[in-house]
Amino acid sequence: MKKKDILKELIIDFQGKKLPLIIERDIVIPINTKKIISVIGVRRSGKTYALFQTIKKLLKNTPIEKIVYISFEDERLELKAEELSLLIEAYKELYPEIPLNEVYFFFDEIQNIEGWERFVRRVYDNYSKNIFITGSNSKLFSTEIATSLRGRTITYKIFPLSFKEFLKFKNFEFEKKYLYSLEKKTILKNLFNEYMKFGGFPEVVKVEDENLKIKILQEYFEVMLYKDIVERYHIKSPTILKYFTKRLIESIGKPISINNIYNEIKSQGYKVSKDTLYEFFDMLEAVFFILIIKKFSKSILKTEFSQKKAYLVDNGFLTALTFSFLENYGKLLENILAKELIAREYELFYFKEKKECDFVAIKDKDIIPIQVSYSLQDKKTKEREIKGLLEALNYLNKKEGIILTYEEKDEITVGDKNIKIMPMYEYLLLWKEK
Repeated sequence: MKKKDILKELIIDFQGKKLPLIIERDIVIPINTKKIISVIGVRRSGKTYALFQTIKKLLKNTPIEKIVYISFEDERLELKAEELSLLIEAYKELYPEIPLNEVYFFFDEIQNIEGWERFVRRVYDNYSKNIFITGSNSKLFSTEIATSLRGRTITYKIFPLSFKEFLKFKNFEFEKKYLYSLEKKTILKNLFNEYMKFGGFPEVVKVEDENLKIKILQEYFEVMLYKDIVERYHIKSPTILKYFTKRLIESIGKPISINNIYNEIKSQGYKVSKDTLYEFFDMLEAVFFILIIKKFSKSILKTEFSQKKAYLVDNGFLTALTFSFLENYGKLLENILAKELIAREYELFYFKEKKECDFVAIKDKDIIPIQVSYSLQDKKTKEREIKGLLEALNYLNKKEGIILTYEEKDEITVGDKNIKIMPMYEYLLLWKEK
């Protein structure tokens, strides 16, 4: 079959299908901005469904014939950049009476076509201002957008489900009064335990069997590693990449020394350069597998050159890829918060001078120092967490800080500082932006 005919088939197939059942996410993708809307994020986090949610909104006032959705992961499509114009030709032959400036184009995982950005720019400049694109590699997207689409695009990041969205997917409609109902609170905590261990990838959330959840998450990891990194970047040493990735996972929440990992790999007889390991680090961030935070300092230079910490984009990977965190609920809680803060577009840092504070989250004029500890029942643990938070508060000249736990709740005053202690699940559900 000719490529143009395949494109016609894809256009008509989508227009003839009923959209799948959509549980609406909190993120809202705007429609008539006259900008290219870029939706980026980790694989399987719901980017395609964000497009479907937008299409569903459009269909209230727009006929389906004016909507073109193409998934560039479809195995029937083997297009080169110079052949993408066939898509416009295919549409015009199907609907010669519809002006192209009235058509909405949705290009899913368009990064699979090298040189895609020139085609998108041409469509935007000559035919339609209604373009929506998705991709799973922030580095590729940011480079291509910077060079070819500058000023023409607005970018939205999609993450796996927040805890609020997770509850919605579980058909649990949260109300604040449930925090005072023993029965509802028990259900809520059980759901939080599931979220803490298996994360918020939409497909995984809908699976009941725990072994199957783990298998799906492991499959996600393999696809990200081999398809998004090894194949795309032509990695010649996938074994070293996999080992390096596993070492990063084990170091979640700790300052990362790539030099130490380099020496470990070298001691086992593998040949690899430090530069290659730094490149692996960048690639894992680019495909949204890891989220990077830097040390907070009033000196920009110190911040930029400080040791970084890495967290995973979803807690499910912590459970599925290593045994280290099965009982380490403190790290599971910490990872949840790191992902949530970054998803809410906070700049995220860790604080370390004489003492350490897990997070300093900054957005606009909102600066929040936060400690995370599974429990404060142990006197030494409580003392350590409070001292670290107080040092951060003094450094930042702030009056209020937060310690998030699994289930403990309290409020204490030390001098002129106020410290709220509350369960993580409660904080995630009640948190409102200032």
